[in-house]
Amino acid sequence: MLTNADVAELTEFRRDLHRFPEVSREEAATAQRIVAALSGLRPDQVITGLGGHGVAAVFNGAATGPTLLFRAELDALPIEEISAAAHRSTIPGKGHLCGHDGHMTFLMGLARLLSRQRPARGRVVLMFQPAEEDGFGAAAVVADPNYAAIKPDWAFAIHNLPGLPFGHAALKSGVVNCASQGLRIVLTGKTAHASQPENGSSPGLALAQLIPALAALGQGGPLGPDYRLVTITHAKLGEPAFGIAPGEAELWATLRAIADDKMAALRAAAIALAETEAAGQGLKVSFSHHDDFAASVNNPDATRQLQRALESLAVPHGESDLPMRASEDFGRFGQPGTRSAMLFLGVGESHAALHNPDYDFPDSLIPLGVQIFHRVMIDLLA
Repeated sequence: MLTNADVAELTEFRRDLHRFPEVSREEAATAQRIVAALSGLRPDQVITGLGGHGVAAVFNGAATGPTLLFRAELDALPIEEISAAAHRSTIPGKGHLCGHDGHMTFLMGLARLLSRQRPARGRVVLMFQPAEEDGFGAAAVVADPNYAAIKPDWAFAIHNLPGLPFGHAALKSGVVNCASQGLRIVLTGKTAHASQPENGSSPGLALAQLIPALAALGQGGPLGPDYRLVTITHAKLGEPAFGIAPGEAELWATLRAIADDKMAALRAAAIALAETEAAGQGLKVSFSHHDDFAASVNNPDATRQLQRALESLAVPHGESDLPMRASEDFGRFGQPGTRSAMLFLGVGESHAALHNPDYDFPDSLIPLGVQIFHRVMIDLLA
């Protein structure tokens, strides 16, 4: 178990991470902090540069057995933090406002326990993953050639969850996070003098018609098997000038669906709609895709292992509001041959929401997160 000294040191470690946030794909200094903190804990192997700035620490057991991966995220958000805390962000416009600093601290606490007693068999991989917030990181890690050597039989993660009572867990088998993807549509016509718009080809009408038409493709509603949501997030028409009739427009939309096949169908429908509108207005159209998140699906066997750990530790749990509309890239670890599951750990019903500028991970949750991971490890590798 963690000692009082462990908890105090882990708390300071979490706050230090909080002071120096780095956004997706820029987490070089954060990765260095992780490697430095691991150095005194004697992992059998440390792999760096996984999928970008990812770090994996490997602790081998005494006998052969399954490989367990526990995952945390390195990245912060491009949001200005509003806080009076002494450990508030020192980086303008960036903040650990999703709790990834706390998730990294869970793994560092588990590393402390592993440094004192290795598992009886198998091995444990502590995966500090880059770029979760833009959907890039997990896919890049599992595609990295160095991942094959540590590919796990089991993969687990915890995400903190405001709105859920402190210390309560939300867990279920099956889909727990929706698939989502950002779609950027560029409509190109021809600029003209504002006094002679007939000499150009404006995408204004196409843009105006696409906004409600795209939104109508996915209007949300209950999170059932046919759930789809299209959220218009940005639109731009021409240049901010009174003398130019516009010749180009951009429309950004976030597409969301309950499953990957539903996402593919929604994306195809959105593209077809834009192509039809552009053709009808005599415009060119192009597309780019961003923030690509697969649906996160909990394997039933891995879910049972988490449930067993929660029951052993007397942690209150239920399905709560799962699945969530929000996306998470942890599901990428659930490849063939890997049973994966994530649970959500409550930080309080009145706690600031994730991605809010006043969010801060509660340090008092650190021991429980470490205990849950440690219990899972003991149950599978004893």
